[in-house]
Amino acid sequence: MGLLTGLRQPFSRRSRAVLALLALAPVALALADCGYGSKAEPDGAAGVVADGPRTDGLEQVRIGYFGNLTHATALVGDEKGMFQRELGGTEVSRQIFNAGPSLVEALNAGSIDIGWVGPSPAVNSYTQSEGRNLRIVSGSASGGVSLVVDPRRVPGVEELRGKRIATPQLGNTQDVALLHYLSEKGFEVDPTTGRGEVTVVRVDNKETPTLFRQGRLDGAWVPEPTASQLVAAGGKVLIDERDLWSDGEFVITNVVVSQKFLREHPRAVEAVLRGSVRTNAWIESHPAEAKQVVNRALRRQAGGQLPKELLDSAFRGIEVSDDPLASTLEQQAEHGQRAGLLDRVLIDGIYDLRLLNKVLREEGQPAVSDAGLGIGAAEGGGGRR
Repeated sequence: MGLLTGLRQPFSRRSRAVLALLALAPVALALADCGYGSKAEPDGAAGVVADGPRTDGLEQVRIGYFGNLTHATALVGDEKGMFQRELGGTEVSRQIFNAGPSLVEALNAGSIDIGWVGPSPAVNSYTQSEGRNLRIVSGSASGGVSLVVDPRRVPGVEELRGKRIATPQLGNTQDVALLHYLSEKGFEVDPTTGRGEVTVVRVDNKETPTLFRQGRLDGAWVPEPTASQLVAAGGKVLIDERDLWSDGEFVITNVVVSQKFLREHPRAVEAVLRGSVRTNAWIESHPAEAKQVVNRALRRQAGGQLPKELLDSAFRGIEVSDDPLASTLEQQAEHGQRAGLLDRVLIDGIYDLRLLNKVLREEGQPAVSDAGLGIGAAEGGGGRR
């Protein structure tokens, strides 16, 4: 059963690191035959190749992520070969996705093993499967999302009425955020069709800047670097989503894994998490070099790169974070339900942070909490507070 079944209608901190990091232009790669993301590629970034004993006897581990700033951990960790080093003789392959629902569908279908994804698609899928399909095993990022509008047509929030506002995909994290915001402001919108007093248009991130320049969109609630691309095209940030959250923090990207893969290959999952934690530590201490890594990844994966001024703009306002900021996921789940995308929400047991907290202890870092939403009292931390 795919991600879309079971909804009201088909629709699909490691220590806190204040980072103004990276950006990657939208990755215009052909979809794989399976229809979920780009064609899987063998590793080999930074000259790192599979070498040595295989982890858990696996020939490969298949990871998925987006070409977005909010997926900085995955972008840098993959490009620098940090995941590959931890996995030894087990080869890393990757698929690149546009938005969360398609990545989670690929995870459920067994096309990938581990993915970086926003909270809303993870919650949606976990709910639909009655808590049987995935676990969140780590955080990855906070922030990096804005509503950018054409200031001539949308000078303020009230002028959103009658306008066309884009999100990356029906049911993805930005889609839920926009629908919830509109509802809180009194705008009536059908969550499935996007029709109403504001029209919500679901558009691939790589297409949004062009449609905005053409005047076919009045704005978009999007992650970096798409938000900065819209500003470069004459847009204005109407809402920085950080301003809507206490302390300006909210989870935007988690690491998820299929429960079957976690149960059968915990050493492989631990290896990827160790690579993730070490990547975030490297990003903290090498912010300037990290931007160069992103553009290198951009050249390798999509044959292009971002100009410096756009890159510098796009890396503001994002934090890489091993902490999944679980309490904010709980709020985002409630937002999805209030927006009408889900009849109910199931999140008890969605986290399993035991391997992450094991890695954090080994790296001399404090454990992180699952806010009582884990499978049990997590080793070294977690459990309901």
